[in-house]
Amino acid sequence: MPIRRLPPETVNRIAAGEVVERPASAVKELVENALDAGARRVDIQADGGGLSRILIADDGKGIPKDELPLAVERHATSKLEADDAGDVDLLRILTLGFRGEALPSIGSVARLTITSRAMGAPEAWAVAVEGGDHRAIAPGAFPGDHGARVEVRDLFYATPARLKFMKSARAEAMAISDEIKRQAMAHEATAFTLTLDGKTTLRLPAEHPGDEGRLKRLAALLGRDFEDNALLIDQSRDGIRLSGYAGLPTYSRGNAAHQYLFVNGRPVKDRLLQGALRGAYADFLARDRHPAAALFLDIDPLSVDVNVHPAKTEVRFRDPAMVRGLIVGALRHALAAAGHRASTTVAADAISGFQAHAGVADPYSPSTPAAEGWSGWTGWSQPEAAAQIIPGLNERSARVESAWPAPSDAPPSGEAAGFIDPLDYPLGAARAQLHANYIVAQTRDGLVVVDQHAAHERLVYERMKTQMAEGAVTRQALLTPEVVELDPAEAERVADRADELAALGLIVEAFGAGAVLVRETPALLGDCDVQGLIRDIADDLSEHGSALALTERLGEVCGTMACHGSVRSGRVLSAPEMNALLRQMEATPHSGQCNHGRPTYVELKLHDLEKLFGRR
Repeated sequence: MPIRRLPPETVNRIAAGEVVERPASAVKELVENALDAGARRVDIQADGGGLSRILIADDGKGIPKDELPLAVERHATSKLEADDAGDVDLLRILTLGFRGEALPSIGSVARLTITSRAMGAPEAWAVAVEGGDHRAIAPGAFPGDHGARVEVRDLFYATPARLKFMKSARAEAMAISDEIKRQAMAHEATAFTLTLDGKTTLRLPAEHPGDEGRLKRLAALLGRDFEDNALLIDQSRDGIRLSGYAGLPTYSRGNAAHQYLFVNGRPVKDRLLQGALRGAYADFLARDRHPAAALFLDIDPLSVDVNVHPAKTEVRFRDPAMVRGLIVGALRHALAAAGHRASTTVAADAISGFQAHAGVADPYSPSTPAAEGWSGWTGWSQPEAAAQIIPGLNERSARVESAWPAPSDAPPSGEAAGFIDPLDYPLGAARAQLHANYIVAQTRDGLVVVDQHAAHERLVYERMKTQMAEGAVTRQALLTPEVVELDPAEAERVADRADELAALGLIVEAFGAGAVLVRETPALLGDCDVQGLIRDIADDLSEHGSALALTERLGEVCGTMACHGSVRSGRVLSAPEMNALLRQMEATPHSGQCNHGRPTYVELKLHDLEKLFGRR
């Protein structure tokens, strides 16, 4: 069969298949055009999951009349400019769009109408494209002073085969909603309105630019719980800035759907960034739990390539190790600064577990025995009767520990300088131990229940991590060095990271093409599966660019050792021991959750308790 040049219409439809995969892709391209035009308000409408109709209206600078025909031609754009030599720099991309493919691609598979009034123009003009057929420009109706209105009808009518691969209208509408949420997260100073099938599902006012406005926008999209349990991230390194918010480990989710990553204001899905996020939380979450985060990376355009795929959702970094190190370091710094803090949802879940209980016996039944000295009509017949039934009932707590280690010359009231009332500590003063496992502590405005085993396990684990960081990991030499055969590319990756692996106690070296030789392994791992370990490391290096497998295995071993070396459930603790544990928790980072991300304590405020009993 001879080589033939394809017709322009066919070329456009092939390109449209790359750029416009589904209605959400078309919405993404059109919203990015509006943002590049300086829009401060973007209104989106979609009917039938976007297949019947899409309408994007903005208040940007608009398109001049003489440029409207060019706007619907392939590879025509206002976002790239040639230099004096006629060369266009594709590395310094400062806008969201730049390829000049979106509008002609949509016009080749749908009925596209663009109505625009340029800033300062007296009237609006419109241009239409139907299945690749361009119409002449004509006067149009536009309600605003300036901006553009892009309407797409019957998406993929010109390529019926593509319609067979579309999901239900509901699924496509949800994809559009997710896309708008991502764009709204990245541009908090722009107002967004989303209307699906005539019903407004999203209305976001413009927020003040900056961290405060960004958190308000994230709270509106991710919920108030995210706002209450988010940690501010703001770190810079070598001209790269990472900002945004990340959730506490105890505010983890069952999947990675609540991880939002942005590079220079562009929503992206990048394995490097996702791997760095996973690595930063590796010590705090179980494998089936995922952190919630919205991270924004601002980087020199010359250090990142966004021209990887027509959809522009993938990026490549010039120095991926630098980017990953910044993300991991910034997140761990924020987590350490959070100290023993646990998420507010822990207390909410605990409150929801309580229910009013009227008792198992009828208090008015003559057969119900009453406590000696008590009458349902007159109360205690003798003042001292209560103390005989429940010692300490008239005190400020049911059990007041007198063995609190305070200065000998400090009065109990805490009037002396430097004396701190135990109730003023974040985790309060221990009052009792329940079921030989749970410490009940009283704070100034509530109470705290601590899982003594989980809490102490975390303390021991953090101590072991500190010891590992202060010195080299103890290694054990293999009696016979083990050869692990890999794919040549995988073997090269492992050998290139020999220094990094050596710092973790694993000594490897290249052993010809497609194999590595393992001489020593971390002593913490004991008699480990060397073959499986190296293959897991090779997979991590391929996917995430770091040896997470070894780090996680060392973490698991430390966690196991910490579990066996911590205070066991069932051990009765004295008051000084319980208070000492509380003070260590307050001084130890990450003590709000155990090694698997479960909370180590639950705090209930006084107003929460009052709500349980209908007092407020």
